[in-house]
Amino acid sequence: MKSWYNRDSYWATFESIIFNQKRMADTPNQVDQIIKLLQPKPDSRILDLCCGIGRHSLEFARRGFHVTGVDRTKLYLAKARKHAKQEGLNIEFVTEDMRNFWRAEAFDVVINMFTSFGYFDDAADDRLVVENVFRSLASGGKFLIETEGKEVLARKFRERDWSEINGFIILENRRILDNWEKIESCWIILKDGHRIEHKFVLRLYSAVELSLLLQQSGFSNIRIYGSLTGVDYDQLATRLVVVAQKM
Repeated sequence: MKSWYNRDSYWATFESIIFNQKRMADTPNQVDQIIKLLQPKPDSRILDLCCGIGRHSLEFARRGFHVTGVDRTKLYLAKARKHAKQEGLNIEFVTEDMRNFWRAEAFDVVINMFTSFGYFDDAADDRLVVENVFRSLASGGKFLIETEGKEVLARKFRERDWSEINGFIILENRRILDNWEKIESCWIILKDGHRIEHKFVLRLYSAVELSLLLQQSGFSNIRIYGSLTGVDYDQLATRLVVVAQKM
């Protein structure tokens, strides 16, 4: 069986939920926050790793940065290319698994947004991704990961939940696996009398665990934040944001 992240049906089904109107509208603000955190030079080369439909790639390109977006989902990249063409933006979009993509010292900044880290069954694959990023960064380059921290999730964890987004009723059942190493989520989507179910598993990282992985892969000057605004990662944190540098 294909792993959940390799199922095109999953990404097609959840596109309008993942990239809902509120999330799309917040993209320029997120890019403002990333720029404030990382302080990239105006001509920086930016890699948007797991770029999806290119919402951050497009916004960075609008601001004059040199952008490459990488994702494994062809459907999403087709939309990203279409939007870039419509706006006259010169963005390179690459169809590739993030475990396979790297270019020696080709980028000044790499971003990995919206819990796009921890997909794989084997933790060694996460390490491979980090090592690929390290090789892809020029000296002094920075890597930003924005994800769901284990501590944040533990504070707000609910076994069952529901929401309504874009006309879809979403029922979610969650289960913690292997002593908080992973979380299993089962999403049931209801709309117009139809029912769709998808299950996925994510590896969870605490701030210390993710920092250690980055350090062991060669990164230094590692900073931890509780959101893209740069606040402390404490009991009030809403996200786990890690910034690491290749020296």
